[in-house]
Formats: sequence, structure tokens, C-alpha cells
Amino acid sequence: MISNFSFSDTTVGFLIEGTFNKKTVDNFIEAINEKLAQFETINLYIEDTGIESFSLPALVEELSFKIKHGNRFNKVALVCDRQWLKRCGDLYDFFTDSEFQNFSSEERIQAMSWIAQYP
Repeated sequence: MISNFSFSDTTVGFLIEGTFNKKTVDNFIEAINEKLAQFETINLYIEDTGIESFSLPALVEELSFKIKHGNRFNKVALVCDRQWLKRCGDLYDFFTDSEFQNFSSEERIQAMSWIAQYP
């Protein structure tokens, strides 16, 4: 399941739990595309709040989307405690010019503060 919310006009946040599959990614992409239709660049906040299982094709699709549109993301904050997922974030950071930062779940307040700072 994915829940999304806005920090500001140009920042969208996602809380992801349960199964991370194609449906999750489709909802993720739809919400991002809605923001990108309104603004040239946006910020993303993504938090793992209890993902139970992952679909590899969904992870690849999500990562590919973010890399393809990476020039339209100012900042991306990833909040999770899974080291392998943080490494996926590092891979994204390698391929884009976006500011990217990993945060642990204990650092979620710092992540929200960082992503909310302009730009």
C-alpha cells in the first residue's frame, strides 16, 4: 500500500507498506506525474513504513522512472533501515544530478526538515 501527501506545492511524500509491486509503482508514478505536470522540478520524500515484500520488476521500474526523470527532481529523501534499499538509492544518486540523501527511520524528522528546505 502506498500513501502520498504533500509537504508543499513542490514536495510530495510517500509512505510505503505491505507489498511493493507493480500496482504500488503505478500509484507512485501517477502521483509524481501529477506534480510534474504542475511544476518543472519537485522534491520527493519516500519512507519505508513496513514493506513486507518486494517485486524485483517493480523495483527496476521505479528506479528506471526516477533515473529517466532525475533532472526534474531537486531533492530525494529515502527513509528506511534496509541497507540494500539504501544501496539502490545510492545507485539512483550516481545516475542523476538530484540531491539525494538516505536517512534511518530514527532520522525521519531530520529527513522531513531537509526535504522541506528550499529548493
